[in-house]
Amino acid sequence: MVTDRSGKERAVARAVDDKQRERETRFVPRTLERDAELVTAKAALDAVCGGSTTGAVIPSARCGGLLAFTGPAGAGKTTLLAEVRRLAAERDCKALFARGCEQEQNLAFHVVRQLLQPLLASYSESERREVLGEWYGIVGPCVGLCPAAEGAVPDPQGVRDGLDWVVTQVAVRRGPLVVVVDDAHWADAESLTWLTSFAGRVEELPILVAVAYRPEELPDAARAFDGMVGRNRVRPLDLAPLTPTAVAALMRDALGTAPDDAFCREAWLVTGGNPFETVELAAKVRDRQLAPRKENACALRDLAAETTGGGLVDRLEQLGTVAVRLAWAVAVLGSEATFSMAASLAALGPAQAAEATEALRTERILTYSMKPEFVHPLVATAVYRAIPPAMRVALHGKAAWELVEAGEGPAVAARHLLETQPEGDAWVSEQLRDAAREYVRRGAPDAARRCLSRALREPPPAGLRATVLHELGAPALLHDPAVTVNHLRAALEEPDLPPELRQSIVIRLGRALSYCDRLTEAAEVAMEEVRIATDSRVRLRMLMEHFMMSSFTSDDREAPVLSRRLSHLTRRLSGQSKTERYLYGLRAWDAMVRGEPAATAMEFAERALGRDGMSWTDEQWGFEVPSLVALTFLYCDRPDRAEELYAGAIAEYEQQGWRGVHLSLGHSLLGYIRLWKGRLTDAEEFARAGLQLADRLGPAGIHAQWYAMAGLIEILIARGETAAAQELAVERRFGKPFPSAVTLPDAETVHGELLLARGMHREAAEELAAVGRRLDLRGMRNPAWCPWLPHLALAARTTDAGRALELAQEALRRAERFGTATAVGKALCVLARVTVGPGEIALLQRAVTTLELAPSPYELAVALVELGGALRRAGLLSQAAEPLHRGVDLAGQCGAGGVAARARDELVAAGLRPRRLEVARREPLSGAPSA
Repeated sequence: MVTDRSGKERAVARAVDDKQRERETRFVPRTLERDAELVTAKAALDAVCGGSTTGAVIPSARCGGLLAFTGPAGAGKTTLLAEVRRLAAERDCKALFARGCEQEQNLAFHVVRQLLQPLLASYSESERREVLGEWYGIVGPCVGLCPAAEGAVPDPQGVRDGLDWVVTQVAVRRGPLVVVVDDAHWADAESLTWLTSFAGRVEELPILVAVAYRPEELPDAARAFDGMVGRNRVRPLDLAPLTPTAVAALMRDALGTAPDDAFCREAWLVTGGNPFETVELAAKVRDRQLAPRKENACALRDLAAETTGGGLVDRLEQLGTVAVRLAWAVAVLGSEATFSMAASLAALGPAQAAEATEALRTERILTYSMKPEFVHPLVATAVYRAIPPAMRVALHGKAAWELVEAGEGPAVAARHLLETQPEGDAWVSEQLRDAAREYVRRGAPDAARRCLSRALREPPPAGLRATVLHELGAPALLHDPAVTVNHLRAALEEPDLPPELRQSIVIRLGRALSYCDRLTEAAEVAMEEVRIATDSRVRLRMLMEHFMMSSFTSDDREAPVLSRRLSHLTRRLSGQSKTERYLYGLRAWDAMVRGEPAATAMEFAERALGRDGMSWTDEQWGFEVPSLVALTFLYCDRPDRAEELYAGAIAEYEQQGWRGVHLSLGHSLLGYIRLWKGRLTDAEEFARAGLQLADRLGPAGIHAQWYAMAGLIEILIARGETAAAQELAVERRFGKPFPSAVTLPDAETVHGELLLARGMHREAAEELAAVGRRLDLRGMRNPAWCPWLPHLALAARTTDAGRALELAQEALRRAERFGTATAVGKALCVLARVTVGPGEIALLQRAVTTLELAPSPYELAVALVELGGALRRAGLLSQAAEPLHRGVDLAGQCGAGGVAARARDELVAAGLRPRRLEVARREPLSGAPSA
């Protein structure tokens, strides 16, 4: 937070020489030879403000956009951005401004705070609450308005979404907005990531984003921004050097006389047409009272060398030790510098500091502003790099201490501590850990990871080493799972671990191993803790983790044994503890996938939920078991219950700012639930939303992408859009090799279904048979969960009718054991399709009767059309009319265009007239607002 300056400090800031201030003001570079850039800027401002001050005809609707000024240091980017801000003020546009700083790139959301904190701090509390809305608790800590609350921490995508909301609300409520960021190449990664994503979506908002950066200095994080400029078809406005004519004009303006052409030509040569260096050179010519004549042109090269680099350092040293110390202090403090803090860091008294400030201003090293600032980033960089390494480290250490004492907080101090050398200082370690906690709660895990890694190198006191390693293994900080695994294994090797800490380390280690697809190892880690645990509660919790990891492990032979152990264990539990209820959840899922009676699975699912339900955002327990419980209800023909649970999950994710993988999976699975409920239009929308959410996560969202793709392809096939499903599969490379054949059996089955829908029966049969062999070995035999068996029967009917019949009969036996109407009805329908002779009609009649009791109108529509077609082929045209008419109506309501088209074809073939198709309607979420 910004602290108030003392009266003495303000007096020092104002005690400037009028003559010197006038001299500095005269050397502000003009926007010479920047007419094209200014025309572009004015047009962009006119578009965003919905009006023109230039007489140009523009659309009446406000249209946002992006301005990008690029060029080397000193090319005039800052001057152009200042002109953009001035033009915005003329048009009553609110301008937000921030500047990246080379030394502050490790300070997460530093640029975002510069943009938003002054604006939001000017609002009343009620206005802030109104603008931030439900995002107050997520965005507030990020921009420094309020401390983070306890509980689940937001993910980075959640914070970015919140920032999108806040900036959009400011623009919509308060009028057009101009977001200006100078030196974007030095912006912190968190701010830059948000800016790149937001700038690509401002075209339909009354927002103009104007940035300036040096292309040759773009860090990796800024490369995404540079690419975003290209993707949005915005040509960066690259600033060319000034021509000799423009340099001569600047020299005339600065000197107030007409210099010789030869003198101006030499000025252009030594500055390379760089506007900043030209203005600085003119100032030095004026200060030295050098006549601008040809005979003095030879002195210009030496004068120009004093502007930056070694020449500037020499000039600074000539001002004396006091001025050097103050300049070093300002360079180290950066944007945190105040006159009093810089003086304290430089160990100067008020009088010395005031005298040094005036000397630095006179030499055009510091500006005449209300806080100590260098006249240009080039000067700041030169001064900072001139500080001897040992002194620079010491100054950063002292700066960190000063900032903590001033109440600025550990996160601000941490960026200085990151520049110091490890010395085994417990205070440093503790400050870095506190900073990491702040960053985690702000949604900046990369910054937190940097702090904890540095704390580990300090190193912390021996008793805290395991704690730091455990903190580095937090799920919120997961970046490289293999590195996280190493940290957590090292933590387990520390002596005398408290039982609670050890348990948490093991849980995090298991999760990290699972992210590396080392599920067997994860299960073994939990089992090893079961063997050595002396506390029965710890042993039970570790058993729960072991069973959860084992549910997805590829050890096929062990799976049935583990299932029996889980069944035996849960029979002895009372359900009093959270661990026991989570074990009930695992037992419910296991019973369902193994095809035990659905009533058994639902009984354990209800026990798992208990009276209070399950949290989806509890870091210690994860979201996996609640997800399995919700899916158990779905496959047990309780889609409304499943939807209610997932709607609650999405609400909880959004409240906590979890807008990444969790939210993507939530939307994808809601799409699958809507498919189950026969709402295919809604299903496709949810699945596409899940895929879109996963896409913006990059490599971190790869598993979420596969889940979303599998669901979307299955939905498209159900809608009769096989070509669109195939196009998606090709575009997204949906096929072998799958990320994990064990954890994604549905994806493999869907791919087999797609092959089947395309008529590639042999290829489909091979792929589906491979899935079936693996799942049968594991005892997972529920066709409602993974319908590889009925699909395989359909694939085999063209090559081996007898085998197809056997497969379909086995699918029916398994479905009848599970006992849901949907499973039995679908199996009967498949059996009818591979049955030759009069038995087909009887089986389809049974399927229709059974599916009438199921919550699956889409499957009923399929069965009705199959029955109508069979009756038509048997010559029973009058009997075919009723199921075909019902089928076409129901298919239309479901959004199943392919089924409806087939029903209409059958009606035409029977000589019957199709009725008007009913259109599917949007259905709101169960227990939640309309999505």
